[in-house]
Amino acid sequence: MAINPKKHEMPSQEPLVRAHNFNEVALGYTPEIAIEEAQRCLNCKNRPCVQGCPVNIAIPDFITKMKTGDFEGAYQVISQSSSLPAVCGRVCPQETQCESKCTLGVRFEPVGIGRLERFAADWHNEHVAEAPAKPEPNGHKVAVVGAGPSGLTCAGDLARKGYQVSIFEALHTAGGVLVYGIPEFRLPKAIVAKEVDGLKALGVDVQTNVVIGKTLTIDELFEDGYEAVFVGSGAGLPNFMNIPGESYKGVYSANEFLTRSNLMKSYQEDPVTPIMKGGRVAVVGGGNVAMDAARTALRLGAEHVYIVYRRSMEELPARREEVEHAMEEGIDFRLLQNPVEVLGYHNPEDPRDPKNGFVTGLRCIKMELGEPDAKGRRRPVPIEGSEFVLDVDTVVIAIGTSPNPLIKSTTKGLETQKWGGIIVNEDGLTSREGVYAGGDAVTGAATVISAMGAGKVAAKGIDEYLKNK
Repeated sequence: MAINPKKHEMPSQEPLVRAHNFNEVALGYTPEIAIEEAQRCLNCKNRPCVQGCPVNIAIPDFITKMKTGDFEGAYQVISQSSSLPAVCGRVCPQETQCESKCTLGVRFEPVGIGRLERFAADWHNEHVAEAPAKPEPNGHKVAVVGAGPSGLTCAGDLARKGYQVSIFEALHTAGGVLVYGIPEFRLPKAIVAKEVDGLKALGVDVQTNVVIGKTLTIDELFEDGYEAVFVGSGAGLPNFMNIPGESYKGVYSANEFLTRSNLMKSYQEDPVTPIMKGGRVAVVGGGNVAMDAARTALRLGAEHVYIVYRRSMEELPARREEVEHAMEEGIDFRLLQNPVEVLGYHNPEDPRDPKNGFVTGLRCIKMELGEPDAKGRRRPVPIEGSEFVLDVDTVVIAIGTSPNPLIKSTTKGLETQKWGGIIVNEDGLTSREGVYAGGDAVTGAATVISAMGAGKVAAKGIDEYLKNK
């Protein structure tokens, strides 16, 4: 049978429709399409796709199940390695990981591994109501700080081995960046809740509204009988450009903007937590978070949304799929441009003026690419005399985040990088005995799947540590 050279397209909402709602953009494969896509897999003996997966899912094995329509069997194979298959199938950059290693991709388009993973997980969630069996307890207690991807993965792996695991989450909902950072139209929050419920069924205790470093310290967790602690607190401290005018009303970090919309549901009528809606919006940055912020602003009713990025399209770090979706929806990409000042209305004679301190524009300068920097990307250089003003009334800064220093400042003997990342060895162990860490708290802002991989490594390290202890 001849192999289809192209992967099957993902059915999606029409751009002009989805740009005005928060429903999921990608609609998912049908069973027929899933089987046809699975049949493109060559089932290679050397399994290069597995090597490209940070959590080492047995990809050829689950795809083989799908070829025969055994969707539940496929899910069971995936869930042996991944605690969040429905999430990973949606937000992982498969094009640079498993699919980039696909042998079929040497001549044709690679197998749609991520789309098949999503289908298997969605099929399971729709057709199987039975909760996973709770393992026999082994008598050991482990604390996990943060209910994001790394924390949930570490907790799930340990719970399956019989550990009594408690997750301590600062926000009022478990999920971390999955619930506060990634918009509903990319990752429905009901899916995240379903994955968390699966961990609870394994015996994981999830405690929300607990800020480690304030409510409790890591020292107090050990005093309470926990024998090891995993820190997966993420990188929730936003970075700013430090340009004039960033304190004006109408300037948001992407973290705040997305949290207000995603977690606090500010897109609903009469929300408890307000957000700037409508008008003209500039999002500064070129990563996935910038795409999420820009597309969210559009759905909140913005008249015009700009992406302002200081390099060219070739250097844009966001996933191609997200960039294409943003373009289809009408986002205006202003490349090789960089902000130098946020302009605002200020009336010092009347501080009660409702417009006092509000954004009125974004002054930018045009850039050109010079010599490569340390990461190999050509360095952007300002073009003298090329300044201009974008007419906007909301600015969202999406140029990255750093780990919150709270845990470092309240935990003795915990070594960190100068920029705040926790230092760990190859097993995820920190400089403090019994304390492990992983995900964005170690690396800074990265992908969901890399954080999950770090959670798996730490879970293995904790298991070996407590067995030896």
